[in-house]
Amino acid sequence: MVPAPGGEGLKIPGPHRAYIGVSDHRRAHIGALDGLRGLAVVAVLLFHAGWMRGGFLGVDLFFVLSGFLITGLLLEDLGSSGRLGLMAFWGRRARRLLPALTVMVMSTLPLAWAFARPDMLRFALQDAPWVAAQSVNWHYVHEQLGYWDAAGTRLFAHLWSIGVEWQFYLAWPLLVALAGKGPGGQRRVAFVAVAGALISLLLMIRLGAAVDTTRAYEGTDTRAFSLLLGAAAATAPVRDAVAGLPRLVVDVICVPLLCGLSVSWLLTDGEKAPGLFQGGMFAHSLGSAVLIALLARTPDGLVGRVVGSAVPRRLGELSYSLYLWHWPVYLLLPRPVAGLDGWGWTITAVGLSLLAALVSKAAVEDPVRLRARWATGRRGWATLAVAGMMAVGLWAVIPRPEPGAGTVDVSMLNQP
Repeated sequence: MVPAPGGEGLKIPGPHRAYIGVSDHRRAHIGALDGLRGLAVVAVLLFHAGWMRGGFLGVDLFFVLSGFLITGLLLEDLGSSGRLGLMAFWGRRARRLLPALTVMVMSTLPLAWAFARPDMLRFALQDAPWVAAQSVNWHYVHEQLGYWDAAGTRLFAHLWSIGVEWQFYLAWPLLVALAGKGPGGQRRVAFVAVAGALISLLLMIRLGAAVDTTRAYEGTDTRAFSLLLGAAAATAPVRDAVAGLPRLVVDVICVPLLCGLSVSWLLTDGEKAPGLFQGGMFAHSLGSAVLIALLARTPDGLVGRVVGSAVPRRLGELSYSLYLWHWPVYLLLPRPVAGLDGWGWTITAVGLSLLAALVSKAAVEDPVRLRARWATGRRGWATLAVAGMMAVGLWAVIPRPEPGAGTVDVSMLNQP
């Protein structure tokens, strides 16, 4: 985002404008934060293709970025008007995230009917209503999915993270509205965020000791610390702490932080990594939050210029659609395909995912975000109603395979 994994162009909210000398009447775009999102989605793509064992940690970076951006916007709204326009906020999030998600699900179901194994289609049809309710993560927890071993049969398994973010978007603004009003509001928001992150860490430590770590990995409460650490980084106490740092000092801190995150993606050995659920993911998220706060402070430093260069920035702008599409493409694309395996298959799968992401951004996300005529007013509501009816109708008419039909082979792919 990350918002969910994906970028509408990360823009620094009002409370952070002083970092880069921008006047109050507009927001400054920070390419370095888009670039971080681009690096994160590359890590996830390589993880799912089997080339980067710790690339799943890119999702934590998505979460931290989401907490940072969303909290900054909420604090800006609260500071300018003294109140939060919650319905407007939730409406903006829905406009940004739901259209592309709906199109991906509506496209994946008929593709699964045509090309997927029967068991994969059956699971997709079972999971789709939970995806629509933005709670597929709890559906998988309840199923005791055996996340790290069985998600290769689920076309929507990667959407657990979208559910976590949506649930955060529903709950966190209410807490900001309560804690953020009046003098010292941002300090209270920072305290709530840090306290919540520590409670979340304790829950992960407790639940991560189970044989099946799906509960610890996908629970909204156990993953909240990433979002909340990002939220804390958006508050005045953190901004004030880094505001006086010279550019050289920022670079001296950012270089090892970025290198440390990259090394963790390369060396972390999946769920078997020692300490992963006992503070390892928390440390990764904390490092991500510090890096984000510093890049917001000095986006034109050495690390900011490298991370915010053209390729990672463009990938960051596509990252939401790329994240949505890559997993169904990975599962539906035969391996090998056209004689290609290994890196050849990976390049083909990533290329198809990029193509789908570009089409989604151009045809769906940008028109909705920029309020094209068909996406606003009565036309917008009519489009929404038609899309909803089509989605329900499609889900209803696709034949359900019999339980036990098809075979399961997840040895070729890592789980999301």
